Amino acid sequence: MEFKSKLPNVGTTIFTVMSALAREHNAINLSQGFPNFDCSPKLHSLVQEYMAKGHNQYAPMAGVPVLREALAEKVKNLYGAEIDPNTEITIAAGATQAIFTIISAFVKTGDEVILLEPAYDSYKPSVELMGAKPVIYELTGPDYKVDWDKMKSLCSDRTRMIIVNTPHNPTGTILTAADMEALQELTRDTNILVLSDEVYEHLIYDGEAHQSVLRFPELFQRTLITYSFGKTFHSTGWKIGYCVAPEHLMKEFRKVHQFNVFSVNTPMQYAIADFMSNPNEYLSLNHFFQQKRDFFLETMNGARFRPIPCKGTYFQLFDYSEISDEKDTNFAKRITCEFGVASIPVSVFYSNGRDEKVVRFCFAKTEDMLAQAGEVLRGI
Repeated sequence: MEFKSKLPNVGTTIFTVMSALAREHNAINLSQGFPNFDCSPKLHSLVQEYMAKGHNQYAPMAGVPVLREALAEKVKNLYGAEIDPNTEITIAAGATQAIFTIISAFVKTGDEVILLEPAYDSYKPSVELMGAKPVIYELTGPDYKVDWDKMKSLCSDRTRMIIVNTPHNPTGTILTAADMEALQELTRDTNILVLSDEVYEHLIYDGEAHQSVLRFPELFQRTLITYSFGKTFHSTGWKIGYCVAPEHLMKEFRKVHQFNVFSVNTPMQYAIADFMSNPNEYLSLNHFFQQKRDFFLETMNGARFRPIPCKGTYFQLFDYSEISDEKDTNFAKRITCEFGVASIPVSVFYSNGRDEKVVRFCFAKTEDMLAQAGEVLRGI
């Protein structure tokens, strides 16, 4: 049987490759972005409690009301935004599913979607599956800042969407209030939508405030925002997230969502809603992960890896150009095989494979693992 692939250039992701290599060589895995510690025992027990109470059948398509109400309250307290839990919040099977649903709902053949690269690897193939053209804005290190005049030059009458991500994976940078205001100005009086990926909203450091689109009412009217409970509650394997959008956009999102997954794990939704009654469970995450970032940087003192400032996420970039002039993919594989520490080469987040001799390490790990990794990396 013959057929033409809709994603001819897509193969096995680098995350799968590096994690497999780490297992093969019994390496310390700082590549894929997940904690090596479990979520709260209280959250475990709440899931079991709601299963025992019989919450085991389909949830409402948009998500259980108590969870959407808890999220609306959180949004109001954090960002001052009044969100209708009935019409402007939908629970999704992880942020990646929400991202795919957004792109599916609004992007058509012939449209253009502006991506800021390096970028999370699901954006581009999702755009291509819709028959649309990814238009790449290339961020460059070490600051990875957006030049909004340059961004404006990429817009055309075919531009349907701009995808932004703050805090940013893989660079650890953040968008400022000035950035959001520039994006608001750029899209004013246009038909351009914004997809704002804010899954690391609570992982932001050094006293900075997360500049959510929700702080900018005009911009919010053309934006769909994605979030992840997995990143917030150390439960990436649960694959639960949510989307917030104004009602006129959420109506279209739900049209696709209902035929994509329809509804999401019921007892976990109730458990998360209950768990959120103590806001400290997520509001303390910035301190928790900043301590890990700082600890990891301390363990790397004396190494020939040069750290690039990380303002958010749980990823730390390092420039290894003082160590080797190897291509970053080769370097990352070699230090996994020869030294036993796995990372992710940043070139894989660029469409053109831009190689700045930078690798990404995940510091969402226990201190003993970070200390062990630092000891090894100092010797390279």
